[in-house]
Amino acid sequence: MAKKQEVTKKSKKSNLKVSERGKVYVSATFNNTLVTITTEAGETISWSSSGAAGFKGARKSTPFAATTAMEAAARKALDKGLKTVDVFIKGPGAGRDAALRAIKSAGLSITMIADITPIPHNGPRAEKKRRV
Repeated sequence: MAKKQEVTKKSKKSNLKVSERGKVYVSATFNNTLVTITTEAGETISWSSSGAAGFKGARKSTPFAATTAMEAAARKALDKGLKTVDVFIKGPGAGRDAALRAIKSAGLSITMIADITPIPHNGPRAEKKRRV
């Protein structure tokens, strides 16, 4: 018989040095809203998503789900000492505006808002015309 292998868990980075300033990245797709809060150097402090907040299916893409996800991530970041943030929003989803309001209501102050949605400059070759 094979020997039983011990499973070891990785310890989380709980001793991360957090200054008062940070960055918030919101990716609002048509199906979900992803939120990541980082230090100015780019090290992740906390993250959440509509799915991680407990929403499934079509309810993940609602503004309320985005608000809930943002509040969860912001609460973790506030506990670690974050106070002011720069916000970077990407995507066309319904959670864009709701996530911004949730940042304010959680107690973080916003210094800058930037839309970093990727826009194609000409893009790939178009499909050939359909002949009927």
